[in-house]
Amino acid sequence: MPVSAVSRIESGVTNHRPTMTRADRILKRAMDLIGSSILLLCSTPLVAILAMRIKFHDGGPAFFRRRVIGPKGEFDAFKLRTMRTDADEMLLREPELRRQFEINFKLKHDPRVTSVGAALRKAGLDELPQLWNVLKGEMSLVGPRMITPAELEKYGEASWVFSLMKPGVTGYWQVHGNQEDGYANRVDMDLFYVENWSI
Repeated sequence: MPVSAVSRIESGVTNHRPTMTRADRILKRAMDLIGSSILLLCSTPLVAILAMRIKFHDGGPAFFRRRVIGPKGEFDAFKLRTMRTDADEMLLREPELRRQFEINFKLKHDPRVTSVGAALRKAGLDELPQLWNVLKGEMSLVGPRMITPAELEKYGEASWVFSLMKPGVTGYWQVHGNQEDGYANRVDMDLFYVENWSI
């Protein structure tokens, strides 16, 4: 099990940075290219249908670009839109909602999520467009959680994980974590993955 973020920082464990050999990087990239190409080919018709469903639901854009961090800096990760078109404005209008959001950068019962978006999130289908980011070399099929620049400070001394590995479409936290986890536990899981990853 991952060690707590607090104990890692106090003991200086977060300063230990694993390395990836050139062979590791080549093999992981090859797996990403093959996997994302096959999955994109198979999922494109489904994404097109889902995009039309989102568009017909409220007339807004079907896709959403989320600004996130990777080893080469910031980039736009693609997602099927699951929130209302005025989601950001809602946070500005409602201070209490924004306060809750800033704790973990998630809301337990997010009022900004549309009915169509809730179904997509439950099935994980909103992430399918990120396969394009994998093909472009910005993301990996498996890796640390995708985070925004505003979230980086939550990682403290552990922020180096994003200079070492590309964020993943899925990863250790997505498989073993849950929405109730505090942010420190999410950091733990990302550190655990980066330090123990294997092909």
